[in-house]
Amino acid sequence: MNKILNVSSSPHLRHPDTTQGIMLDVLIALVPAAIFGCVIFGWRSALVLAVCMISSFVFEYLWNVILKKPQSAFDLSALVTGLLLGMNLPRSIPIWMAIVGCFVAIIIVKQFFGGIGHNFANPAITARIVLMVSFPAAMTNYIEPLSVDAVSSATPLASLYGDATSAVTLKDAFFGIQGGCIGETSAFLLIIGGLYLILRRVINPVIPVCFIGTVALASLIAGHNVGLAVCSGGLMLGAIFMATDYTTSPTTNWGKAIFGVGCGLITFIIRYFGALPEGVSYSILLMNILVPYINRITARKPFGYVKAKEGK
Repeated sequence: MNKILNVSSSPHLRHPDTTQGIMLDVLIALVPAAIFGCVIFGWRSALVLAVCMISSFVFEYLWNVILKKPQSAFDLSALVTGLLLGMNLPRSIPIWMAIVGCFVAIIIVKQFFGGIGHNFANPAITARIVLMVSFPAAMTNYIEPLSVDAVSSATPLASLYGDATSAVTLKDAFFGIQGGCIGETSAFLLIIGGLYLILRRVINPVIPVCFIGTVALASLIAGHNVGLAVCSGGLMLGAIFMATDYTTSPTTNWGKAIFGVGCGLITFIIRYFGALPEGVSYSILLMNILVPYINRITARKPFGYVKAKEGK
């Protein structure tokens, strides 16, 4: 009997993890903080999150249909991107702006570069920055928790950088009773979600620990309130759920440490010296761009590798 063997390149490994399974874990980890944001900011928060998730799914689905590509919308990655973007938006943002952000994330940042696994930057982070630059008033129109009407209010970070009108306590910042974007306020629930992902081995703790630790250390040296610095401004959401993106973060532990420290330093520099008291999104995007170089300088040498002598 003739048998045909299909031979592929190494490694020849089988693992039960799938893209859909990993994305489902991320969704599960994000749900508590997302629900909490809807509770303290009202029903419109749920509308913004739902619109972002549905828009992201539809954009990816239609892209694959129009270009006759294998359908990837059902791997849940688009839903994760939509939920992350929605959690990075204020409750009061106009719905059409949220849809524009989803288009930027899914079509321009993700699909234009080849789809999942090929994008050079985190789609949700990049979309948030585009919206922030294009519509700064709408993106900073935060509301107070448990308030019915949307009103502009300072975030807790403002009290660290010259605005004495913001008086959020560390307890409020840790548990999430503070102004801000829908899903970034509760450091406690975001940490719980991060621990879930670590236990499930979905993410490596090196990047979040180095990212948050660097911001904490720099804030301590500068004489700022360390607790408010790490529990506010979307640091937990960015460090745990966005900086750890597989495609846009380094592959080695040393590379992850460099990446995390770099994100932390850039975040602190932007907060301390920049015009805005926030720098998490910009720091992650800038370090995403440097990932290929970080991978190159931290790459491990293959076993038995000997550098070729010059002239041979």
